[in-house]
Amino acid sequence: MGQSSALKRQFGITRPISLAGPTREDLLRTAELEKILVEAGLYESKEEAKKRKEVLSEIEKICKDWVKQLTEQRGYTEQMVEDANAVIFTFGSYRLGVHGPGAHIDTLCVGPSYVNREEDFFIILHNILMENEEVSELQPVPDAHVPVMKFKFRGISINLLYASVSLLIVPQDLEESVLYNVDQATLRSLNGCRVADQILRLVPHVKNFRTTLRCLKYWAERRGVYSNVTGYLGGVSWALLVACVCQLFPNASPSMLVARFFRVFTQWRWPNPVMLTEIEENEELGFTVWDPHKNHGDKKHLMPIITPAYPCMNSSYNVSASTLRVMCEQFEHANHICQSVELNIASWRGLFEPFPFFEVYKNYLQVDVVAADEEDQRLWKGWVKSKFRQLTLKIERDTSQQLHCHPYTSEFTDPSKRLPHCAYFMGLARNDTAAPAAAGQLKFDIRDTVDEFRDDVFSYLYWKPQMELFVSHLRRKNIPNFVFTTSQ
Repeated sequence: MGQSSALKRQFGITRPISLAGPTREDLLRTAELEKILVEAGLYESKEEAKKRKEVLSEIEKICKDWVKQLTEQRGYTEQMVEDANAVIFTFGSYRLGVHGPGAHIDTLCVGPSYVNREEDFFIILHNILMENEEVSELQPVPDAHVPVMKFKFRGISINLLYASVSLLIVPQDLEESVLYNVDQATLRSLNGCRVADQILRLVPHVKNFRTTLRCLKYWAERRGVYSNVTGYLGGVSWALLVACVCQLFPNASPSMLVARFFRVFTQWRWPNPVMLTEIEENEELGFTVWDPHKNHGDKKHLMPIITPAYPCMNSSYNVSASTLRVMCEQFEHANHICQSVELNIASWRGLFEPFPFFEVYKNYLQVDVVAADEEDQRLWKGWVKSKFRQLTLKIERDTSQQLHCHPYTSEFTDPSKRLPHCAYFMGLARNDTAAPAAAGQLKFDIRDTVDEFRDDVFSYLYWKPQMELFVSHLRRKNIPNFVFTTSQ
């Protein structure tokens, strides 16, 4: 879309802050940013891009054949068999156009009402994929929050979801009509695609949005704040924040947008929500939308970032007081660097310096996860990581937020261990900004808190002997050497 059309249309809820376009210096700074992204290996090759399209086409053919086969077996007419269809949609970083080499593709198969998830998808389609020579590492996860089948197809990682819609013929788009009579798991499956499509419709210049989002994702990963499961922000939340800034500065170049991103969110008054569109109700469909005035749980959200497709939800509900503080500190640090870049007294490379986590705190918690073999370890550490955020919340609760937690998103392994091992770390510090109720308290005893966290973790339904968890306190001088060589 050209600049003139961007000027004529308001993309967000509020009017743009500035309609200014880039100067020659801004364009040069954008070129410097793009060079850094290329050097960091964030773009896939043309060969890999072509292979991804071929793989998606082959998966769609397999799904179409699967639906036709079931339609025929269930005694539908010849015309119905001919019309029977399945449609493949993508979402996440691939749909937004910001995926990197080797990244998985988030994929949704939408099928007709008579093809279900429990048996048809997770048993029949699973068996079809298992017999396909191109498929490897097939892993069904039917009990996930969003049920998914994970596998590799010709070496490309695929996360395949399924949604059965209340229609005999599957549409080529995902308008609100597909949400009639669907359950919550299907709603979540459909909305990943609907949200991604809406984001791309709601930004003035898709190319500028994509370059800016690549920069912000790279920055967030380097600074340790890219992780929904740990209590920071995941890919959708970062995309929504970037889209908001694109709406506020519709003609800005990526270098301008990156700088204005940090300027805006350094000053943002959380928990005021970030929204790309007004939140709409649909009484006929009746799904709950994010509304802190009506829903008690929504009032507790600290950093609401609202998805733009009905039913609007908060994509950042995992953020805690501690992780919000960490992100705000990182926004401020980045804002100072961007100001220096715009004054030509610093370079963009300083923005992407990794966060020196093990130099910042005097005290740390180390969480060691051990299992008998690699497969058990993969399952066990996934469970522990999903609970790591609870440790942050429990420490905040039991110290009345006087103890500031900084969960680190990287995972480390000790190669000297005989059994498969990984470790996670959390920085600990007194919260100088908290209420002065415990101002004289110099020490915190969180042993009971840690014991409660361990009890939660060991409630794992598939726990086996030799699945172990160790939580220990250590000072900076005692940080193990393996953390400086094995970050994953």
